[in-house]
Amino acid sequence: MFRRTFWFTAGAAAGVWATTKVNRKLKQLTPESLAAQAANKAIDAGHKLKDFALDVRSGMARRESELGEALGLHASDDPELPAQRRPAAIDRPRHPGNKRPDNKHSYNRNEDH
Repeated sequence: MFRRTFWFTAGAAAGVWATTKVNRKLKQLTPESLAAQAANKAIDAGHKLKDFALDVRSGMARRESELGEALGLHASDDPELPAQRRPAAIDRPRHPGNKRPDNKHSYNRNEDH
């Protein structure tokens, strides 16, 4: 009798375990789950790509400074900015060749026609 009970319990446990595994796998294969997995992998790939780009950028800066030192190009830490350009004057002086007075409008050819 003990033997039958043991095998019955072992079979029931194996059935529950197999059913649980199959249900989990079916839930993983639904379209929503597949889309979520793809999105997670894309996000992970983006993070890895960003980390790679940051590593490359820091390596480039380090190598550039090494080359600058080797070639004797010492860039100052605080480079001087170029001089600020003057803003354009709003009221420009009239050109000396302009004979027209300031209070009259220019001649309009369409007035005579």
